[in-house]
Amino acid sequence: MSDIVFILGLNYDSNCYLINDNILVDTGAGQNKEYLFSKLRENGVEPEDIELVVNTHCHFDHIGGNHFFPNAKIAVHKLDAIPIKNEDTLGTAASAFGFDDASNSRVDIELEEGDEIADFKVIHTPGHTSGGISLWDGETLICGDTIFAGGGVGRMDIGGNYEDMKKSIEKLMKLDVVKLFPGHGPILENNGKEHIKMSYSFL
Repeated sequence: MSDIVFILGLNYDSNCYLINDNILVDTGAGQNKEYLFSKLRENGVEPEDIELVVNTHCHFDHIGGNHFFPNAKIAVHKLDAIPIKNEDTLGTAASAFGFDDASNSRVDIELEEGDEIADFKVIHTPGHTSGGISLWDGETLICGDTIFAGGGVGRMDIGGNYEDMKKSIEKLMKLDVVKLFPGHGPILENNGKEHIKMSYSFL
């Protein structure tokens, strides 16, 4: 199993997850660099130690800090790579929150269903965005903004799709999820599967 450190999002920032001291899942909105760096350093990791940034989806509050890590490769699903590459402020939801810059990011690796990152498999979970992904290691699910603790689901009015979301959660319900690590809010150290079922019941 991979070593995972939870970094709670500050203000607009998404949650971030440090895996094995060299992989960072999501980087927040890019407004709290010192906070993010301090959390990394609390765990003995310098920003330049990050070799890979994995974005669960293309929204600005998850990709805005990507440029803090120039040494890292940036990985995102191939469908969500499109608005990042096109600096599409609508596709990255930046304009919806009054941000001009789409991402200040690049894309080095375009992910697909079944790709492997450390001990995790990439699961394509569209619904919140067309290229949303979750990461699954047989126990822990890092699920971006697909679902949240307490049974919430990601909003579907900015590049999302209700039918896609329903199918994605149906897919995740088949997994024996113990730990649920969402894109915002609290994490769950147990009973993750029950919260996925709850999310489905709210659709």
